[in-house]
Amino acid sequence: MKSIKRALVAALLAAGLSVAMAQAPEAAIRKNLSERLPQLPKIDEISKTPMTGIFEVRIGSDLFYTDAEADFLFQGNLMDIKLHRNLTEERLEKLLAIDFAALPLKDSFTVVRGNGKRKVAVFQDPNCPYCKRFERDLQKVDNVTIYMFLYPILGPDSSDKARNLWCAKDKSKAWQDWMLRNQAAAAASCDTAAVARNVEFGKQRKITGTPTLLFPDGTRVPGAIDAQQVEKYLAAAKQ
Repeated sequence: MKSIKRALVAALLAAGLSVAMAQAPEAAIRKNLSERLPQLPKIDEISKTPMTGIFEVRIGSDLFYTDAEADFLFQGNLMDIKLHRNLTEERLEKLLAIDFAALPLKDSFTVVRGNGKRKVAVFQDPNCPYCKRFERDLQKVDNVTIYMFLYPILGPDSSDKARNLWCAKDKSKAWQDWMLRNQAAAAASCDTAAVARNVEFGKQRKITGTPTLLFPDGTRVPGAIDAQQVEKYLAAAKQ
């Protein structure tokens, strides 16, 4: 009986040692990086990667890679050659996914076509030429509600145009008059805190270009895609 107890204790001690050893690299990495790079921002997470001996260091939504002793630190794309997968890109997609239900819809205005059952949110700058091209294609998409977030990031004139559009009596009409017919909204003033919140929201979530589309299934699509591609993402979001 005593031998069984001793064996059990030994097994538990070994298990504890294994856990401690498994945790040791992460602790060492955190300690060494903080000592060697004191200017480095706070580390949010350290985790193993599929590549032997390489660890991911996450700071916000920025990903770095290091060895078990933190002797080297690099940034780039970690590729799984056998499976033809960009592991860094896949990780970032998860980190940057935006819950559609959590979008501040009160800071947007809507453009509704047909029955409006399908939904998409779009961040756009009124001075973005790609956004104007995108808007022309978007006219071909029916039965959709578009939540339009003004996102003036291209300069002071973008902010002025965004203010006039947000303060227009009919925001949807003013937006389409400008984007499709080049008819600028009349100068106006009102509370534009919503536009400022949009810019802050986008910066926090790394929305770096316009247009950027967000679908209900969490998919984020940067760039001026055409109507056929919009339809594909809308169909996928319903599944």
